[in-house]
Amino acid sequence: MRPEVAFWIRLVEQTAAMSFSDRLAAAVRRTRAPILAGLDPRWEQLPEPLRAGVDPADRTAVAQVYAAFCRGVIDAVQGLVPGVKPQAAFFEQLGPAGMTALAEVLDYAHRAGLMVVLDGKRNDIGSTAEAYADAYLGAPGLSPWGADALTVSPYLGDDSLAPFVETAQARDAGIFVLVKTSNPGGGRFQDLIADGAPLYRHVAQLVEQYAAASRAACGYGAIGAVVGATYSAQLAELRGAMPTSWLLVPGYGAQGGGARDVAGAFDSQGLGAVINNSRGLIFAHARAPYAERFGARGWQDAVAAATRDMIAELQAESTAGRL
Repeated sequence: MRPEVAFWIRLVEQTAAMSFSDRLAAAVRRTRAPILAGLDPRWEQLPEPLRAGVDPADRTAVAQVYAAFCRGVIDAVQGLVPGVKPQAAFFEQLGPAGMTALAEVLDYAHRAGLMVVLDGKRNDIGSTAEAYADAYLGAPGLSPWGADALTVSPYLGDDSLAPFVETAQARDAGIFVLVKTSNPGGGRFQDLIADGAPLYRHVAQLVEQYAAASRAACGYGAIGAVVGATYSAQLAELRGAMPTSWLLVPGYGAQGGGARDVAGAFDSQGLGAVINNSRGLIFAHARAPYAERFGARGWQDAVAAATRDMIAELQAESTAGRL
């Protein structure tokens, strides 16, 4: 093991007893990079060397390639970013073999010293919500999947969120509740006016209450919000309305969001938000300028280079430069 990697892992182990929020804050400060690398393996976009000779109809073989690809991304971003965000759907579509691959990826990320936010957008009511929370939230040994945090839908109401909140707090984990999503159609429901305010503001108010009640030493709670980079005005609005909530910000890169769009997500010290970038980082080998520099065979170097460039952009255009 390289000395710098061993040092990184020791630092992470020292924070293992912290709350989720303090662990995330420590990791963001340590890397000076408020970024999650999204792990969204898509067969057609994987580097050709990984796909060569593999039958795309063989789900078990594809699952093994997905796991190898995600391990390669983790190796490329280790030490550069605080964590990764695996998208469960791309593994689920491969059936049991895909879920085994997902478990391997989560374990590999943890052993690399990275935090894991599992993007599953789960929720239900009563005992079903409790089962989801028990399955996903908490370190390995506390939960079968061992995720540091999970994305959760609020549509079923506060009683459906309560089991996730309770389990997260009991296990030093976190959740990110969908508040203002990055997709173009999100406003159809999220922007509906109720009692004089958009629906997303009502969800934000509830999330902020949960966050304030779980506030840690860093100033933020274990309950955060998903707010898209593609709505920069609302992102800044919600930062002000949710002073103790971490914001998970998708939509950077391939969806059109840039460093200036997400600048309003951070507090004055560069904390309070983590920006997710999936396709813009993990498939960097296929786009300029990285395609010319690295090509498909140098895809891991392209991931690392794109990650460093994103870090530099955020540091130059936002208070992330104060970390």
